[in-house]
Amino acid sequence: MENREAYRQEFCRIFKEKVTREGSDRLLNWLSGTDFFTAPASTKYHGACECGLVMHSINVYQVLRGKYFEEGDNEESFALCALLHDVCKAQFYKVSSRNVKNEETGAWEKQPYYSVEDMFPYGHGEKSVYLIERFVRLKPAEAMAIRWHMGGFDDATKGGSFAVSTAFDRYPLAVKLHLSDLEATYLLEHGTSAVRRGS
Repeated sequence: MENREAYRQEFCRIFKEKVTREGSDRLLNWLSGTDFFTAPASTKYHGACECGLVMHSINVYQVLRGKYFEEGDNEESFALCALLHDVCKAQFYKVSSRNVKNEETGAWEKQPYYSVEDMFPYGHGEKSVYLIERFVRLKPAEAMAIRWHMGGFDDATKGGSFAVSTAFDRYPLAVKLHLSDLEATYLLEHGTSAVRRGS
């Protein structure tokens, strides 16, 4: 999928097929009014490119559903968690430009880059849960999975909180989402940064 419309269509197809909970249509409409379908997934790491966020969301879903779905698991929960775990990144990045020297020509050229402009600094996983629950009621396992999908990279964990361990112990979906996020980020999306091409 090389263009933004293909990513949007694939995301919407999965979402509409799997998520039927009350409010899901309003959630999808809200997403369409944000930059979710064109935003990057990071400033310079994985998916630091146009449509990086929606690409990452689809990749996480494919890993989660393909690798970790077991008998008794819930299709809707898997779709909600994977597709929306990073919804906190909608309306989060700002496109700016800076002068970069072209090594071949020696000329200075304007190049775009992404910076963070967090208008609602509520945390990462916490913010995603909050935004989703404005439209759709999450089950406890879903809320925990989205809240703690960053695992040891979460600011609370880096600050010394052990709550992620308790969440992982009680909610297998949280572990599965974290592992899927890692695989999508570091394996599937390696080299998808427009800022760090080929690194």
